[in-house]
Amino acid sequence: MTPVLIRSTTEDDWREVRALRLEMLADTPHAYVETLQTALGHDEAEWRVRGRRGQAGTSTAQVAINGDGRWVGTMGGYDPGTGPVLVGVYVTPTLRGRRAGVADALLDAVETWAAGRGPTLRLLVHEDNTRAQAFYRRRGYALTGRSEPYVLDAGQRELEMARSLDR
Repeated sequence: MTPVLIRSTTEDDWREVRALRLEMLADTPHAYVETLQTALGHDEAEWRVRGRRGQAGTSTAQVAINGDGRWVGTMGGYDPGTGPVLVGVYVTPTLRGRRAGVADALLDAVETWAAGRGPTLRLLVHEDNTRAQAFYRRRGYALTGRSEPYVLDAGQRELEMARSLDR
């Protein structure tokens, strides 16, 4: 397992939040509901808002930082009033996989946050993102049968997966 520090983001992390978001949008554009072009247009104030999500009461933003200080992964969660939802999942390509353990450590942190907000954690995953679907299945998530059009292309679908948090 790769040693990483997992922690919540803060407003002062805005530069790192921006850099990691741009990396993730360039790497896996179909996994998010924002384009790289849109993200490049955000100002410092927007990135500061995103950094504060790690400290908000109804959301969390967790980051994985390796030993040399590089941000190598992130996951977030929010509660729209209907229970917690997992969002913004990313691990840099060189640290993906079970052996590195970065995704597992991040998901553990989000699940801990979510457990205080509802019995189930839900997520949406792009129908073509089979790598992410396999990770979620390994972690006990299952397809619910619900889906919705992908925000950036209504001809594609996002599939809902969920897992009970009481185990």
